[in-house]
Amino acid sequence: MDTRNKFGHEPMCDEKLIKSRNKKASRKLKTKLTVDSPVIQLFTFDYNQKRTVIGTDEAGRGSAVGAVFASAVCFNKRSKELIESLVNLNDSKKVSKKHREELYEIIKNETVNSTVAIDVEEIERMNILYASLTAMKMAVEDVEINIDYDKLMVLVDGSFQIRDLPFSQKYVIKGDGRSASIAAASIIAKVERDRYMKELHEKYPQYGWDKNNGYLTKEHLEAIDKYGLSPYHRKTYLEKHFAKQEQLNLF
Repeated sequence: MDTRNKFGHEPMCDEKLIKSRNKKASRKLKTKLTVDSPVIQLFTFDYNQKRTVIGTDEAGRGSAVGAVFASAVCFNKRSKELIESLVNLNDSKKVSKKHREELYEIIKNETVNSTVAIDVEEIERMNILYASLTAMKMAVEDVEINIDYDKLMVLVDGSFQIRDLPFSQKYVIKGDGRSASIAAASIIAKVERDRYMKELHEKYPQYGWDKNNGYLTKEHLEAIDKYGLSPYHRKTYLEKHFAKQEQLNLF
């Protein structure tokens, strides 16, 4: 019995057998992509869930500034042309800005997707982990696809599951480099948060958010010491820094 999935990949076969079928897979897809192509492996991971998949990921969890963004993506329609157009799909942190922007437009137009942002006040009230998972939950629930719940699988990037989600779910460590839907969600979340940070930078250019995206670089911390905090800083992220400054002021 032929157990290959529609992308020409047989999950249970060994590496040598996979490589031996590269040419056959290429002819089947009528493309230069093979079973070794990263984008094929990403889609194969989702296909092997044997259910319709929604992938979700966040952007800005480690930043000390602004909202945390989460996106959810479902590839409800797959085609050879779509997969070829996403040949650069990967973890958003490993994709150039130019390619992220190109992928963003394709994903936004060719998938069912949603993005949710949770602001600084809520992050400080909840804590960043719970805020990130809450944003993921809201994004997933906002993805409108006509399918029974028992035929749906939510793939969550990271090592935590989402509380009170009414669908089956799996967390996938480093999922943005393993799953097509999580990688796509990471692209959307990253691009939308980068655009948001660019807008904040125009209001507060002294902090260099166009370059550091709110992460606590040396230059960012120096700007905080010089100008103080903005309304968009997450104060809990800076407690250790200010404690250290107070200790230094004792001498």
